[in-house]
Amino acid sequence: MRIYGLVQDSIVDGPGFRFSCFVQGCGHDCPGCHNPDSHDAAGGREMTVAEVAERMLSNPMTDGLTLSGGEPFDQPEPCRELAEIARAHGLNVWSYTGYTWEHLLAHGTPAQRALLESLDVLVDGPFVLAERTLALPWRGSRNQRVIDVKASLERGEVVVRPD
Repeated sequence: MRIYGLVQDSIVDGPGFRFSCFVQGCGHDCPGCHNPDSHDAAGGREMTVAEVAERMLSNPMTDGLTLSGGEPFDQPEPCRELAEIARAHGLNVWSYTGYTWEHLLAHGTPAQRALLESLDVLVDGPFVLAERTLALPWRGSRNQRVIDVKASLERGEVVVRPD
C-alpha cells in the first residue's frame, strides 16, 4: 500500500489513542486540505499491509485504527485488509473519505463496499473550506458526517453518531 504517513497515539482522528494511517493519493483536491502533499498518487512510500499492521500493533495502549489520507477508498483492498487485522485485535476502525456515503453505496466498487463494511465509523464528505470549523469533533467542515456504519447498513439509511 502507498503510505503518506503513520501516527501512533493520535488523539484527534477519533476517540482514544489511535493509530492513524494516512494513505497516499487523493483525487478530490479539496481547497484547504490539511494534507495536500498526500494527493499525488505516486508520492509517499510503499509499505506492505503486514509492515503497517506490525507498527499498529506495537503499542498495547492503542484503542483504534483510523484510515485517512489521501483517500483510503482509492486503496480499498489494502485498507480493508488492515481494518480486518485491527478488528481481529479488538481495535475499532474509523475512516475518513472525501466521498459521501450515498456515492459509495450507489457507485462504489465491490472492493470499496468491502472496505466500508469493515468499518465502525465513516467520516464522509469532502472538506469544504467555507464550512470549516474547529467546533465539531472529528471533522473539519460542517458538511461532513460521523456515520455509524453498522447501524446505517442495517437500517438502510445514514445513522449519524451523536457528538
